[in-house]
Amino acid sequence: MAADTPLSDRLDDDDYPAYTMGRAAEMLGTTPGFLRAIGEARLITPLRSEGGHRRYSRYQLRIAARARELVDRGTPIEAACRIVILEDQLEEAQRINAEYRRAAKEGSGSSSPGSS
Repeated sequence: MAADTPLSDRLDDDDYPAYTMGRAAEMLGTTPGFLRAIGEARLITPLRSEGGHRRYSRYQLRIAARARELVDRGTPIEAACRIVILEDQLEEAQRINAEYRRAAKEGSGSSSPGSS
């Protein structure tokens, strides 16, 4: 989003990098080291401020919270990150498959024999 975008629009944007590392860690109840670790595992890639500081969006914090829940239950951080990534990929594949099934059903429903 451009800097000239109204503040209200930026605050409503799930992808706007509004949170500093310290604030993000505080909101998640974790440490900045945890955020760095999930960044190194490529679960999330924080944007950088002009000064080079990490900034996180609400969307990224929700993903980080999912990983934290797994880590809190004893899952190693690298495995937790991989699980979250795979869950998201599975969800996306299921969504695409549902769209294909819906399109196929709509396409075949009007042209099937005996349907008038």
